[in-house]
Amino acid sequence: MSFRTDRRTVLFGAAGLSAAAALNGCANARTIGLDKVRRSLDIANSGEPLSLDPHKASGVWENNIIGNLYMGLTTEGPNAEPMPGLAERWESSEDLTRWRFHLREAQWSDGVPVTAHDFVFGFQRILDPETLSEYAAVLYTLKNAEVVNRGDLPPTAVGVRALDDRTLDMELEYPASYMPSLLKHYTAYAVPRHAIERYGGDWMQPENIVVNGPYTLVRWWSNFVVHLKKSPSFYDARNVFLDDLYFYPTTDVNTAARLVSSGERGWSKEFPAQQVEELRAAMPGFVRVSPYLLMNYLSFNCTRPPFNDPRVRQAMAMAIDREFLAREIYRTGETPAYNFVPPGLANYESRARYRWADTPVDERRRTAVQLLEAAGFGPDNPLRFEFSHRTTSINPRVATVAQAHWRGLADWVRVDLAPTETQIHYANLRAKNFTVGDGGWVADFNDPKNYLFLLETRTGPQNYPGYSNPRYDALVAESDRVVDQARRQAMIAEAEQIMLDDCPVCTTVFGVSRNLVHPDLTGYVDNVEDIHRARWFGVKA
Repeated sequence: MSFRTDRRTVLFGAAGLSAAAALNGCANARTIGLDKVRRSLDIANSGEPLSLDPHKASGVWENNIIGNLYMGLTTEGPNAEPMPGLAERWESSEDLTRWRFHLREAQWSDGVPVTAHDFVFGFQRILDPETLSEYAAVLYTLKNAEVVNRGDLPPTAVGVRALDDRTLDMELEYPASYMPSLLKHYTAYAVPRHAIERYGGDWMQPENIVVNGPYTLVRWWSNFVVHLKKSPSFYDARNVFLDDLYFYPTTDVNTAARLVSSGERGWSKEFPAQQVEELRAAMPGFVRVSPYLLMNYLSFNCTRPPFNDPRVRQAMAMAIDREFLAREIYRTGETPAYNFVPPGLANYESRARYRWADTPVDERRRTAVQLLEAAGFGPDNPLRFEFSHRTTSINPRVATVAQAHWRGLADWVRVDLAPTETQIHYANLRAKNFTVGDGGWVADFNDPKNYLFLLETRTGPQNYPGYSNPRYDALVAESDRVVDQARRQAMIAEAEQIMLDDCPVCTTVFGVSRNLVHPDLTGYVDNVEDIHRARWFGVKA
C-alpha cells in the first residue's frame, strides 16, 4: 500500500472534534504521519504515559517520550550503544568502582546552565524514599544507594559528588563496567532543581516544564497526544532535523497498523504479529523485525497459595509448549525460552536452563500432573487460579493458549482469565495483587545484572513474584564484586540456575522488536534495545 503524502482528512468523529480543536492546531488538522514539509513525525506509541517525570516512569512507552525530552551523562547513539551525552568524556579507576564525568556546556530549556549539581540532585531525588520511585533499585550500584532508598541514611549520603559545575565524581558499591550503558537510562537523568523548587508537583506541566534534551513538551492531552517540539536550547540543536513529534497512545496493534498503512502515522512501535507477511506484501519497506533484549515471562505470586508451593510452580511452567507459542502465535522470529537472561547481552552467555527443558512436552505434562497431586490437588481438591494478562498486542492470544495448556493437564485444573489494561496490570504486579500474571522485561542496560536484580529479595516492587532465596541473593551480590568476567559469568549462571530450579517465573519466549517505519524516515537503526531517539532522524529528499 502506498504512502499518501497529500492526505489531510480529519480522523475524529463529531464527538472528538471539539477536543481536537482545543489543541489549537496541534494535531487535529494534520494526519500525515511523516510530513517532509513541516518536518514532523506522528508516532503510534504503545500506551498512555502515567508520568513524564524520569524518576516516576516505568514503562517502555514512557521511555519513548522521555528519552527525547531529557539526556543523561551518556546517551543512545543511533544503534542504542552508549555515547557521550551531557558528559563529553569520563574515566574510571582500575577497579571500576570510581568514575569521573566531565560535563559539556549545555543549557536547560529555560536557558539556565546544566551543571554537575543537577545530576547530584537527580540521583538524591530518585533514591529519596519520599519520591516513591518504583525504579530506584536500578541505581543500587551507587555507593549507599540502597540504604538511602530504605531510609536508613539521608539522600546526601549517595556516592555522587560535584567537584565543580562541570565535574562529577561517582563512587560505586562494586565494580561495574556497564556504567556507561546504565547511565543512559532515564533513572539516571538530571532533573531541574530550580523548576521543581519553584513549581513543586506542577513542574511537569507544559507551561512550567524544564528539560535538557533535544525536544521540549508543548502539550500533553491525556489519552490523545503528547506533542514535543525541537528545543533551540539543546547543545546539538543544529543537527536535529525533525521539528515536531506527536506521540499517540495506541494500544490496539491492528489500529496502529491501519494508521501507518493509511499514512496517518509514520512509525508504529508495534504491529499484529500474525499479519507480518500480509504487511510485508502490502507495505514494502515498512516492516522492521529485529532481535531484542526482551524476556517474556509469567510471574507466579510466591507470597500466597497455591504458588508458594514450588511443585505447583514447576507443574505450570512444565505445561507450557514454548515451541508452539513461538511458531504458531508469535510468528515473527521469537525463540522458545528455557532460561531467564536473553541471548545477545554483553558480558554473558547463559548456561542455565530448566532441568526438564529437553524433555518432550507430553512427558513434562504427565510429570506436572504428578507434581500437582503430590501438592494435594485432584478431583476432590481442584486447583483453581486467576491468570491476569495485558490486553495489548498479542498478549490475549498467548493467555488463551496458556489457559488451554494448563486446563489440559486435568479436568480439575481450572484457570480464569483476567484481561487488564497494561498500566493497571503492572501496578498490580508491583503490589503483588495477582496470582499469575504475564509480563515482559526489556533491558534497561546491556548487562545480565539488569535481569538478575529483578528477583533479588531487596528489589521490592519490580520483583513481581515476591521471590526470596538467600543463596540466590548472596551469589548475585558476590558476582557484583568480581572483576574477572569468566568467574563472574560462572557465578551468574549458578544464580540463574538456582532461580530456575525454584521456578518463581515461567519463561515463554525471547522476543523480537516489531516496528512499522516509513521507509523515507532516515536515521532509524534496528538494535537489540529497540531504542530510537528522534534526534538522529531525517527524511529522504
